[in-house]
Amino acid sequence: MAVHANTIRLSEVASSLSYALDLAEGQPLGHGVRTGLIGMRLAEELALDAASRSALYYALLLVNAGGPGTAAEITALLDGDDRTLKAGFATIDWTRAIAAARYGVRHAGEGRRAWSRTRAMVRAAGAARRLSRAFISGRAERGAAVAAKLGLPVASAQAIRNADEHWDGRGQPEGLEGDAIPLLARIVGLARTVDVFATAEDTGAAVDMVRDRRGKWFDPALADRVVAWADDHLWWAGLRGSTAAARLAAAEPRDHIRMVDEAGLDDIARAFADVVDSKRPWTAGHSARVGALASALGAASGADAATERRLLRAGLLHDIGELGVANRALDSSDALTPDQFTEIKRHPLQTYEILSKIPPFAAFARLAALHHERLNGTGYPWGLTGDEIGPEARMLAVAEVYDALILWRPYRPALAPQTALMLMRSDTGLDSDVIAVLERILGAETRAG
Repeated sequence: MAVHANTIRLSEVASSLSYALDLAEGQPLGHGVRTGLIGMRLAEELALDAASRSALYYALLLVNAGGPGTAAEITALLDGDDRTLKAGFATIDWTRAIAAARYGVRHAGEGRRAWSRTRAMVRAAGAARRLSRAFISGRAERGAAVAAKLGLPVASAQAIRNADEHWDGRGQPEGLEGDAIPLLARIVGLARTVDVFATAEDTGAAVDMVRDRRGKWFDPALADRVVAWADDHLWWAGLRGSTAAARLAAAEPRDHIRMVDEAGLDDIARAFADVVDSKRPWTAGHSARVGALASALGAASGADAATERRLLRAGLLHDIGELGVANRALDSSDALTPDQFTEIKRHPLQTYEILSKIPPFAAFARLAALHHERLNGTGYPWGLTGDEIGPEARMLAVAEVYDALILWRPYRPALAPQTALMLMRSDTGLDSDVIAVLERILGAETRAG
């Protein structure tokens, strides 16, 4: 297959972005890649055709793309760290109401004072069904929507949507049973669960879990294949080896490699911007608006097309590191604890670490990570000052602050545009010249409207 200089394999981008989804799910980094390797081994043993293996490949990488959208409701239900709650929830049999209720009561309000935790435990005791529905069904539908936005095959979206259906019909979101569950979904669900147990405990625990859930959660024929791998110690060790990502890349069907150009990369950035914003319902569209506004600031300041696109992408993905931050910290209406503030201040570094590993996104990784730096040195994570913050980063910071101020938040109402601009003009950490450009842009939009 011919590869042009201005294109890149979609799998390379998706594989790297899967690490951000690992953070959101509270899973050790590489969960998405390991899930992919497990699923593709099953596909090879089943001799699936190339089209099916390609659809499966992307479903395995993106099966958790809907996970961030469940964080707010899970936090509201259990008042805990959504990442830890989701990671633990993945290890219980949530189809059994008693098991789900016990899990909720045990973890509700962790880290809170006694009276707050008691209140959370009482709420959790009666919310077992709602908890599983929020975590499983919500993740399924949102994940399938992400696959559709990326133009992946219908079979990929279907596999993501039905990955939590169970062989005995007690799964979600549709309660499908047996062969009515698409084969690719059966593979994805099994592969993901196997890695959760193998990583949290060990290979033996994962194999024991598959035996126990054979014919209940999992297709017996698929379960038997995984059990047969029990003594393949070298292969299991390779799931956590340094070459895992490269091995997964090699497993993509060669005649179905999907390439993306610059426009396709923009689409990926937009899709993952929506994933990021889904973590908190009130931030819907925030990343897209920041990207558009940063790009507009660049255009109004005389930037070339390449710089405008860099600003757009940096704005779209500036908060991707927040996938690794607990909603309880992000949405707190109380004073943050030192640990919570440290966690929040770390998210630009996580943004940088995620984006810098993706070749076409590495060029704006540092820019995206600078959105909380301030000219007067009060910003984070590096505490840069003055000329250490370049013109593009100043534009991104202004765009981010403006949209943040006009957004409603749980701890304050949305500000009117003029009030937001007034506050920004008094902030010595923001570039006054960029704010003046912003005012001209907003004035022109108002006149045009």
